[in-house]
Amino acid sequence: MTTTLSWQQGWRYGLMGLPLAFVALPLYVVLPNHYAREFGVSLASLGAVLLAARLFDTLIDPLLGRWADCLHQVPAPAAVRAARQPPPSVPPDAFARVLRWAALAALLLCAGFGLLFFPPAAMLGSPRELMLWLGATLLLTTTAFSALTILHQAWGARLGGDAVYRSRVVAWREGLGLVGVVIASISPVVLGLPATLALLCVASVAAWLAWRSGPVPTHTCQTESGVTAESNAASTSVWLPWQRSRFRQLISVFMVNGIASAVPATLLLFFVQDRLKAPANVEPLFLGSYFVCAALSIPLWLKLVPRLGLARTWGLGMVLAILVFAFAAGLGEGDIAAFVAVCALSGVALGTDLALPAALLAGVIQHHGDQQQSEGAYFGWWAFATKLNLALAAGVALPALGLFGYTPGATDPEALQTLTLAYCMLPCVLKTCAAILLYTLIIRKNP
Repeated sequence: MTTTLSWQQGWRYGLMGLPLAFVALPLYVVLPNHYAREFGVSLASLGAVLLAARLFDTLIDPLLGRWADCLHQVPAPAAVRAARQPPPSVPPDAFARVLRWAALAALLLCAGFGLLFFPPAAMLGSPRELMLWLGATLLLTTTAFSALTILHQAWGARLGGDAVYRSRVVAWREGLGLVGVVIASISPVVLGLPATLALLCVASVAAWLAWRSGPVPTHTCQTESGVTAESNAASTSVWLPWQRSRFRQLISVFMVNGIASAVPATLLLFFVQDRLKAPANVEPLFLGSYFVCAALSIPLWLKLVPRLGLARTWGLGMVLAILVFAFAAGLGEGDIAAFVAVCALSGVALGTDLALPAALLAGVIQHHGDQQQSEGAYFGWWAFATKLNLALAAGVALPALGLFGYTPGATDPEALQTLTLAYCMLPCVLKTCAAILLYTLIIRKNP
């Protein structure tokens, strides 16, 4: 099995992460403001449509994961089925089939994005028709986005390899994804939405062509010990990952840690505007330092993986995040430079969240002998958990702030203290819980 990943192979596989991350930021950040300001859509109607679409998007991910696995499956001959032997290895034409569906998903993603942000003029005169258009095109875009994401992530897991190899595969994908986030944060403002759509189309085509010429998964199913795995009848079920103990352990850590990371992301602008009293023109500095430092930190974290292992390196990132947010709790009005340092260091900690958990998941798949069979099912539930983390963070943090007396624009010291506790101390508590779970469920059991 290949144990080294050249930089040529790395960027060719990972480049698809750029357009996927590129399109995600406008969907979550630009879209609500665009429909409210440009088309006069009420916030209540807009919120209802966005909530329904995102709930559907979350629930469909496990089914898309199972569909991704079906693309790799080849019916076994009758004699093989009768003898209950392992199925034949996945032939190259199955991978070509995956790439064809990925091309279709990328095409639908670009088309949906354009239709979503540029509705026909005939729709603008009717709020009801505009809402139907928004819902339909948002479902098209998010479904294509989810399908392409799961196909790409499952392909990376199917590449196999040891812990270092898997971490590099994920690092290329997530690192180039961060480049996409940075570009997407600039292009709508500087270049406008038409140019942003054109960039997305060009990036998607280039990424698909690179993926097509990149590393191809092996055709055998092996566990981490190198023993060929037999087919499992349960692999036909979308629920297979939940039957695997190591997956349940890992996703428990992933979700607690993910909520801890999503809470400050949800509350960032509130903290910057009300606690720090920072001018609006420095907000891009905070976001830029966060994402740029996350991207730059990934190669540094990867250097620790051969010495510490994936889980311990991830735990070190959690400890760094706890220390950074504990420091941030002492900041107040005017502490701009200190908060830039907080954003930069929390971005460094984010590097472990991006590069290592998915590599651990690939190892879990190998350990249970599900490689080349059920990667899609695993990453379908992984995508489900990722989106659920964002929803839970907003669903817990925002109501809690209101319950304890904080409202946007508040100047009361008690309200601002509540904001600080939610932005800084709640993530510390959750990160600590995640670190404890990581040690007890994964590190101690798998030294």
